[in-house]
Amino acid sequence: MTDAPAETPKRRRFVDLTPLRVSPAFARLWIGGAISGIGAQLTIVAVGLQIYDITHDTFAVSLVGGIGLVPMIIAGLWGGMLADAFDRKLVMLVSALVGWGSTIGLALIAWFDTTLAHPPVWPLYVLATLGSVAATVQMTTRASVTPRLIPGHLVPAASALNGIAFGVQLTLGPALAGVLVATVGFGWTYLVDVVLFSTMFLGIVTLPRLAAAEGVARPGWESLKQGIAFLRTAPNIRMSFIVDIVAMTFGRPHVLFPALGMLVFGGGPVTVGILTAAMAVGTFLASLFSGPVGHVHRHGVAIGRSIMAYGGFVLLFGVAVLGMELALAGGWVAPVGEEFAQVNPVALGVAALALLGMGASDEISAIFRGTMLLMAAPDGMRGRLQGIFTIVVTGGPRIGDLYIGVLATAVALWFPPVLGGLLIVVLIAVLVRAQRSFRDYDARTPTP
Repeated sequence: MTDAPAETPKRRRFVDLTPLRVSPAFARLWIGGAISGIGAQLTIVAVGLQIYDITHDTFAVSLVGGIGLVPMIIAGLWGGMLADAFDRKLVMLVSALVGWGSTIGLALIAWFDTTLAHPPVWPLYVLATLGSVAATVQMTTRASVTPRLIPGHLVPAASALNGIAFGVQLTLGPALAGVLVATVGFGWTYLVDVVLFSTMFLGIVTLPRLAAAEGVARPGWESLKQGIAFLRTAPNIRMSFIVDIVAMTFGRPHVLFPALGMLVFGGGPVTVGILTAAMAVGTFLASLFSGPVGHVHRHGVAIGRSIMAYGGFVLLFGVAVLGMELALAGGWVAPVGEEFAQVNPVALGVAALALLGMGASDEISAIFRGTMLLMAAPDGMRGRLQGIFTIVVTGGPRIGDLYIGVLATAVALWFPPVLGGLLIVVLIAVLVRAQRSFRDYDARTPTP
């Protein structure tokens, strides 16, 4: 789809729904992805809970990300090359089938494990890794098709709509996982994802043909070299990757949630769902009130400021954990337990508020980073750059899982988010100041 003539965007407070109206194909893909994503988030939380249930070890939970990191990096690079070289509709369909199969496998294993006194953990790592590989290829390809389905000036609005979908997924999926695991067990929880996952196929099979751009090299070393060579000449896109790596490496406390639900805040699986959903609520609210983003042109400045705010909220979360641990150690508050009736509501509320702020600030950053990448990169390079981008946005949290797991085990649960929040604020301030072209980036004349 070609871009429409530039117009002065209408001033609005809420998210712009125009992309859904002008492109039925984008609307179907968005709806299918939003529904299936609820199940995907449900499974991510359920896998962590199941591993913690078997091992009672936060580091074992963090290994889900660590083990899947290298395969996910390979999948991102290879998936980006596939998206540039082949029909993107076909690439999405095949990757969706693989991801669906991994979820079915998790459901079968969960039911089988109920018959074992000491169920093994390695099958969960294998299937979680397979699912993350498929999701990486899927995300890479789906993001790269957006400028083909809608006019270019609507890409920021599409990014905000994707943020709403992601916010809904992160709100409902983890909360649903906590409730389902606590009530019906892991097998039925994964089966819900199997059902929800099927909606993704509706959005994919109804897409038009999305043939490769002319002159794109076949997947392989030459194609990868072309992508890397382009990225070397694209300082703004490159910096958008770097600042996100900083945020996600030092500011993702999710692997702490099972231990926090058991030992610090109380409430067990339900608290895990609440903590995960709190960040998603922030993402949803930021997207819902994203109308003004169409009038922001200094995207580099906006990204830097929003990530520094993110670091501040990470620090607040760490302080909430520290305060509760000190209160428990000093006997100033009642002991907590695994039942939700034994939760400490004040400490949980402060932590949830911090996570809400993290979700909102991260989503503002994501809208501008995603728009910068799609509009500053040529179509024939978008798949490979999206592959690198997907590695960044999914690989950063996995590195962060290891960072959190190691420091939490070696020091205390509160230490990683406190240190990480401080590092994010300082590092982002230095990086943005050092890269002038990133500070001066203007969306009206996008340059990579």
